[in-house]
Amino acid sequence: MYGWEKFMSERDKQHDLLWGKKELYGFGKRPALLLIDIYYSVLGLKREPIFESMETWSSSTGLEGWAAVDKTAELLEVARSNQIPVIHVKGLQSGINSWSRNTRMRVPLSDELRQKGSEIVDEVKPVYGELVIEKASPSAFPGTPLLFHLNSLGIDTLICCGETTSGCVRATTVDGATHRFHMGVVADCVFDRTEASHYMNLYDLHQKYADVVDLAAAKQYFQEIGAISKIGVRA
Repeated sequence: MYGWEKFMSERDKQHDLLWGKKELYGFGKRPALLLIDIYYSVLGLKREPIFESMETWSSSTGLEGWAAVDKTAELLEVARSNQIPVIHVKGLQSGINSWSRNTRMRVPLSDELRQKGSEIVDEVKPVYGELVIEKASPSAFPGTPLLFHLNSLGIDTLICCGETTSGCVRATTVDGATHRFHMGVVADCVFDRTEASHYMNLYDLHQKYADVVDLAAAKQYFQEIGAISKIGVRA
């Protein structure tokens, strides 16, 4: 059970039996871990339920976001210990016009808080040697050096974590599939502001563009790749 079943009608479930994905597409041999938009403005400076956090951070994802960050930190540790390249992506903070067209009320923030909000959270912050890319669109690909970097490393698979499932994670995953990468989305490590958006976008991504896997499967994959690499080095 992936979790999206509770949002499906009986007709959807019947259609899924006929048309739905029956097996994973599979991953390649040269993966990278892509962490998308995991900064304080979508989580808050302290761990609070979503409606409390929204009093300061209107775009907060609440405790569900923090739970996904903790899972992501676990996967990040496994990636680093197995020499899997790690790439961090965040929104451009230069004042460029936003791609968003919503007109919802935003909570006024001081310059100091806005600056803090743009920082990647400590739990998954970059270390020396890890690429940090700023983007000016929902996807991590347009107008950034991501594709060049992946090609230079010979990457064939991207494993995605971050937020939001229905927004930047989805856009990046679709673009990654368009560029013919094997795409993975770790269900435990992506998050959104509403449950329905989260689960139904996971379902749609799984059916069309990516393999949605759990944390345990992603860890195992990285460990297997790491073991193969170590054998190659010894040989």
